[in-house]
Amino acid sequence: MKPGIHPGYHPVVYRDRSADFAFLTRSTATSDKTIDWEDGNTYPVIDVQISAASHPFWTGRQRVLDTAGRVEKFRAKYARKAK
Repeated sequence: MKPGIHPGYHPVVYRDRSADFAFLTRSTATSDKTIDWEDGNTYPVIDVQISAASHPFWTGRQRVLDTAGRVEKFRAKYARKAK
């Protein structure tokens, strides 16, 4: 890699306030806000609106759509044209 052309890659805490969930990772993103982490160090924190801890698909709170009805409607519509 060429020196001086890439953004800084440093530890950052991503926090999902709606689920009270945070994790430490490395990123090029930065923030003026900081947080004292479990290891005793201070890291920049980035607040996100949704994460795997609060997303309906990953938490199992997603509503199931009537896909069987859609599939049958599709098959009925295009079965006539195929004949």
